[in-house]
Amino acid sequence: MARKALSEVLQVDGRQVTITNAAKVLFPAAGFTKLDVARYYLAVAEGALRGAGGRPNMLVRYPNGIDGEFFYQKRAPESRPDWIEVVQLSFPSGRNAEEVVPRDAGTLAWMANLGCLELHPHPVRAEDLEHPDELRVDLDPVPGVKWSQVREVAQVAKAALAEVGLVGWPKTSGKRGLHIYVRIEPRWTFDEVRRAALALARDVERRAPQLASSKWWKEERQGVFVDYNQNAKDRTVAAAYSVRPTPLATVSAPLDWSEVGDCQPEDFTLGNMPRRYESLGDRHAGIDTKAYSLEPLLELFERQGEGDAPWPPHYRKQAGEPARVQPSKRRKLPVIEIGRAKQREDALAGFERWKKRNPQAAQHLEPADVLVDAMRGRYTTWTRVRVNLQHVPERLRPAQEPLDPDEKTLSSS
Repeated sequence: MARKALSEVLQVDGRQVTITNAAKVLFPAAGFTKLDVARYYLAVAEGALRGAGGRPNMLVRYPNGIDGEFFYQKRAPESRPDWIEVVQLSFPSGRNAEEVVPRDAGTLAWMANLGCLELHPHPVRAEDLEHPDELRVDLDPVPGVKWSQVREVAQVAKAALAEVGLVGWPKTSGKRGLHIYVRIEPRWTFDEVRRAALALARDVERRAPQLASSKWWKEERQGVFVDYNQNAKDRTVAAAYSVRPTPLATVSAPLDWSEVGDCQPEDFTLGNMPRRYESLGDRHAGIDTKAYSLEPLLELFERQGEGDAPWPPHYRKQAGEPARVQPSKRRKLPVIEIGRAKQREDALAGFERWKKRNPQAAQHLEPADVLVDAMRGRYTTWTRVRVNLQHVPERLRPAQEPLDPDEKTLSSS
């Protein structure tokens, strides 16, 4: 009886979905429970499925809430209801896995019961796994960049898209960034879609070189990074309406372009999004009205004449790709490593201790000099913090110290 009292059965479109440990608090500061997450996804189901439905989804699970460890799960659990759809994907590593394909509200609630706060769909439909139907523009600010600059770059990206006849649909990432999605005809391979995204990123940087960057290596970035590599095969991005692991339980909010100039990421949370959805509907309701051609962006890539750009480290070496060597090693930039830890907060705390030990050097650092790397392993991520001492006078540059913190078991493999 006690076990039953911990569970709640939701009736969803004629199906029963059991939420176990329904009262488990997943967001300690905001107080939201696992049941709250499940009910949230039912409230915004149509919009959430417009973003993630019909697509294979990687599961990102927070079984003990946002303060506990999380893990990536590509393979759908073997123990699952027979009405949960899956599709088999192959990955650049040579592995393959059956991933969940949500098509109804019941599947969203079932995923929430697994501790999946976010929806992480691939940019393809389950019916055609090799040809994306979505171009993803990920605006990722470097540390220290204000949200207002992200919004400015979004407007630059909108103009760049319009010049090649494309319409983008903006949304907050739910954290510090902003995403713009373009529905495209499923005619091009992942590599071609990534090439189109690279052309767009370079065009945005050309239009606003003080605000945006298309440079892959963090030592070379400034402002807002236009992350073209989010379009590589096997990359997933938090979809519209995804709940993010933040203290306020912010969500990735679809926006009308008229809202971009004034919005703040914290305006949209698990608690208030259902009211917004009921009042305004889904701001991306028309995203599937038209699919666009990538030919203008691919032609722009050829005109730019810059060739390929670096790929993430776990991808095979690509034809025409430049040397996959960090600028700090290639040009001997004065970059030192501060620490590495499972939790981002622990790694950043080590950086704060470093600043106290080296106050003279710290006062010369610019925001882009602090390199916070999310290093992704097979199942989890960990954080590495490095510092580029390029703006620190040579006489004040500290030598490499023992890592603080130093969780020696971590690697990026």
